Amino acid sequence: MTVPTEIIEKVVDPRAYADGSIYDAYRWLRANDPMGLVEAPGYDPFRVVTRHADVMEISRQNDLFHNGPQAVLNTQVGIRKSLELTGGKPLVNSLVQMDPPEHGKYRGLTSAWFQPGNLKRLEGRIRELARRSVDRMAQSGGRCDFVNEIALHYPLLVIMEILGLPEEDEPLMLKLTQEMFGATDPELNQRSSSLNIKDETQQLDMTSLWTMMAYFNKLTEERRANPTDDLASVIANAEIDGEPLDAMATMGYYVITATAGHDTTSSSTGGALWALAENPEEFRKLRADVSLIPSMIDEAIRWTTPVKHFMRRATRDTEVGGHAIAEDEWLMLCYASANRDEAAFDEPDSFRIDRKPNRHIAFGYGGHLCLGQYLAKIEMRILFEELLPRLESVELDGEPAMSQALFVNGPKRLPIRFTMT
Repeated sequence: MTVPTEIIEKVVDPRAYADGSIYDAYRWLRANDPMGLVEAPGYDPFRVVTRHADVMEISRQNDLFHNGPQAVLNTQVGIRKSLELTGGKPLVNSLVQMDPPEHGKYRGLTSAWFQPGNLKRLEGRIRELARRSVDRMAQSGGRCDFVNEIALHYPLLVIMEILGLPEEDEPLMLKLTQEMFGATDPELNQRSSSLNIKDETQQLDMTSLWTMMAYFNKLTEERRANPTDDLASVIANAEIDGEPLDAMATMGYYVITATAGHDTTSSSTGGALWALAENPEEFRKLRADVSLIPSMIDEAIRWTTPVKHFMRRATRDTEVGGHAIAEDEWLMLCYASANRDEAAFDEPDSFRIDRKPNRHIAFGYGGHLCLGQYLAKIEMRILFEELLPRLESVELDGEPAMSQALFVNGPKRLPIRFTMT
């Protein structure tokens, strides 16, 4: 079957992820061509994997389906420019680009740090930051843009606390993370407004990347000279096979922690309040039974699915879900589609705070399951534990909006009207 042109255009257009029309494309693909071949101008051919079961099947076979060297959809021009800059290596060598056995070694450096037992010691400080955010919201006069005034700042302050970064650097970190993940959204990155969106999809803002690299290079020098008990010290002084991490791997660890640890959680947090504002019955149910906060958080993460895709490349001929996959074929794992799959979720397009079971794969699956999943859930749980007892009502106060991006995407504007104690 040939994937219709209008469906292909949605898959590679960041605007479709902003206006929600990508979900119509996903629905068509799941029903008609769940591993459809996309041949879009400017891109190498790739298959769009849209069913929950198929995404899970591919994700659990890390030896058969590799991430590197291109783990995110990019144009041929973008890939070529990236490889020219780095001599054929990934621009930032993070866990996202790594495959076995390298991936396991690098993941092991911080995996214990991100386990619930270790994170528990940070809950007191996280609660302080959450309470401060809720107080700021209460002082806003009953109206605010929840994304830009609360959701963007709170997770960033948490991740900066974990890395040991000074709070006065928050404006710089916010600017850099927004520019890196919002490069295709003119509103989030003014310098991208002159780009042709379809031809320059997902190009990193290179100035932002160089600035972030310079910042973290200085941090590495400081933590190697004077290590502390923060995560930056763990990264700066880590060793693989008895040797210190090279500069690109060290930088990759910082960048993935600072950006993914912030942007995805802020998107899910904004998505949660957006959904509650649009579903007053669910909001009332949650206020009446705050023990539902953990399941509401999982539902908000499924509902928003900030990381829309990762790419995989087959290392040999194989078959998935009855579809033949040839060696070296490029596959786009569409997590947002998998999390709305009718075969995996009852009424997938409904937001239900008590959804059970909720086998969403917004954090990925298999060997690349997100290291920060427990941290993200702890952050969101604590924020809503502080917010809900004081939030008496909430409704939309204007037109909310999603960001234009096909890698990491979420609410970029959420005007609300509310009453608080």
